[in-house]
Amino acid sequence: MKVLHIITGLGIGGAEQQLRLLLRQLPTDSEVITLTNPGAVAEGIVADGVPVTDLDMAGNRDLAALPRLARLIKRGRYDLVHTHLYRACLYGRFAARLAGVRTIVATEHSLGAVQIEGRPLSAGARSLYLAGERLGTATVAVSATVARRLERWGVRPDRIHVVPNGIEVGRFAYDETARGAARARLGLPQDAFVVGGVGRLTGGKRFDRLVRAVAELPDARLLLIGEGPERDRLLRLARERGAADRILLHGACQDPPPPPSAHPSRRRPDLPALLAAMDVFVSTSPDEAFGLAVVEGLAAGLPVLHVTCPALQDLPADAAPGARRVSGSVPGLVDELRRFGAAGPRRLPVPPAARHYDIAHSARQLMTVYENAVRGPAPLREVSCS
Repeated sequence: MKVLHIITGLGIGGAEQQLRLLLRQLPTDSEVITLTNPGAVAEGIVADGVPVTDLDMAGNRDLAALPRLARLIKRGRYDLVHTHLYRACLYGRFAARLAGVRTIVATEHSLGAVQIEGRPLSAGARSLYLAGERLGTATVAVSATVARRLERWGVRPDRIHVVPNGIEVGRFAYDETARGAARARLGLPQDAFVVGGVGRLTGGKRFDRLVRAVAELPDARLLLIGEGPERDRLLRLARERGAADRILLHGACQDPPPPPSAHPSRRRPDLPALLAAMDVFVSTSPDEAFGLAVVEGLAAGLPVLHVTCPALQDLPADAAPGARRVSGSVPGLVDELRRFGAAGPRRLPVPPAARHYDIAHSARQLMTVYENAVRGPAPLREVSCS
């Protein structure tokens, strides 16, 4: 099966890295088009052996990109087009139709309760989304929670298929040597109590609350993995709270990293090593479509505090005994973290929740969606009235 994936961009982000992980598992002849920003994840995909084409789209309203995209699709003679993220889903579905492709799958990665891809939901965004969705064959939701949101938006239930995000579970197994090496490289004392978080540094993630909480705990340090527009504000807040020397903003981390020949950053600690350097993982975001970073933290054996995580909320309560849902208030976080700091470092067994979200299983589920989409609906059988 020849499949074209169309995605808005390939900088480091959850949906982008999820696409790369899936491509490593799918038994398809795959190619990728990015509408813009062929960043670090594009480099990793190419290193894995999958071609990436940059459409070099000028902006959201670059309508000239539509016929260019349609020509690329027609030239590729694909069996199926799979789109990812809002802009790519919109342009990709229209372009696939123009190119004569009728089998179109779209994954909804980032539909939150009140936002989509960090932007507030609006009637206009919903109408445009539904107009594009009707041009497709199937819509994939990354969690049962997102599936329910899509239904409330007006997407027909029979068009929605849940294929959860996934991780390479074994890569996150705790490694004491990696912990020591990562702490040494980051300048973190080996005996320090390290609070950790992973995600894009935006206001919606509420990492400012985590900075404030750690600032209240003189013996704690904060290790944040991610990039984004809130970086300078978080650093300024740490200085104002007198904790600048205890707040470490590491920057984004591509996972899995590209091979050494593709990028020199391979020598830096990878995400499993950075998680090994932490003692407790905290997700302060109040609105998530899945909560992949939480699942990665659990796979690394970390105790986890989270404000919301559909990935866990969609499973039985005992699937992640090391995770606890919290309000996310600064005083509440201070109390929780103080208890963890006093108890000392501990590693937990990998819980069923982490194993449930293995990427190989997600890829098999997605292949079923592909096969059913290509096959089309079963023909109606004649019913004899005799």
